[in-house]
Amino acid sequence: MTAVQNSIDDIRIAAEAADRLKARDIVAYDVSDLLGITDIMLVATAANERQVLAVAEEIEKDLYLKADKRQPRSREGLEEAQWLLLDYGDFVIHVMHEEAREFYRLERLWRDCPAVELDLAHPEE
Repeated sequence: MTAVQNSIDDIRIAAEAADRLKARDIVAYDVSDLLGITDIMLVATAANERQVLAVAEEIEKDLYLKADKRQPRSREGLEEAQWLLLDYGDFVIHVMHEEAREFYRLERLWRDCPAVELDLAHPEE
């Protein structure tokens, strides 16, 4: 089973919002074969707590405006702003402080899953 196109389209909207606010290392994985609870995981890195919150807010705003008023089912990590999780059901977004991203290395959990092409305007070198 692979992620549905709506999820892929929405995750690209989220990735564009993160990219616009200078998040780094933006990657997404199709985890639909591995997990039964969601289709895609997106991970983005922010340099500090303020940027973590700003990136998450921009993602929420863009998904609401551009993706048929999508709103997260839950939001976690707002107080500490080290690892902010936005759960949209069919996809989950992780905006992580660079130290948390380095420590937890979520990519190792999904390294066998196919990457989702994000088509970002400012891809990393």
